Amino acid sequence: MIRILLVFLFLVFPRPDVPLLESGKGEPLRKPTAATPAIKIVSYNIRWRSGDDLNLLIKLFKDDPEIGGAAILALQEVDRRKKRSGNTNTVKMIADELGLHYAWAAPPAAKPNDEEETGVAILSVYPLSDVRRIVLPHEGPNKRRRVALGATVEIDKRQWRVYSAHAETRIAFDKKLEQFKAMLDDLAQYPPNTPAIIMGDLNTWEPKAGRKTIKFFSDAGMKTPFGNKPTFKRRVMLVPIELELDWVWLRGLEPASFGIDREVEVSDHWPLWTNVKMPQ
Repeated sequence: MIRILLVFLFLVFPRPDVPLLESGKGEPLRKPTAATPAIKIVSYNIRWRSGDDLNLLIKLFKDDPEIGGAAILALQEVDRRKKRSGNTNTVKMIADELGLHYAWAAPPAAKPNDEEETGVAILSVYPLSDVRRIVLPHEGPNKRRRVALGATVEIDKRQWRVYSAHAETRIAFDKKLEQFKAMLDDLAQYPPNTPAIIMGDLNTWEPKAGRKTIKFFSDAGMKTPFGNKPTFKRRVMLVPIELELDWVWLRGLEPASFGIDREVEVSDHWPLWTNVKMPQ
């Protein structure tokens, strides 16, 4: 009787954060390239672009010589039901235009009646499974929360684990490391030989944050082709500010080539791309 009552309460009064995870696929779907020696992955904080900016971004994801044609995209600051972006389901629109599978997640709103927060997304030419929304520990200003998103893709009959993350900006760096650890804790549930990719805006702006971030992930058996190069720019009182905020971390995978596409200025971040060698 108690179990029936609990099921009834769940159906009538569902958890308010359950809708903050969405997955689906574009139509028609793009087919993976067979027998490729490397696949392209891209990470980009798109800063809730919509309208003409979003259309331009989609065109770049199709045709740009550096970030175009990626097999896996990790995006941050992706809006869904927000007035500022015309209530556009951004990731669904991108998935439809590129013919990709997608997943999107957002953190809980600070107040019950607030708009849903901006989220993170993974888009992939490969189907996504075991999709998990990871609410990162530690609140930011005004009880703001951040999330990461994990999903499994199968490539050449082997499963890879992929993450897209947006860490908090205004918390102590030690707490940021605990936000990074939340993804490693999820990854620890999979076999240790599972290839893994962690991408996203980790907001590593503090002095020595880059060095500490490299040590943290290196100690966890991961490597990056990036480091000590800015991925973000903004003008503050006419003074240009450039920061190293965005990362791509690999486990069991090697970068064949990589870069930061500074020709793409749709956001205040630049996109990072990596051609990842297929594991032997």
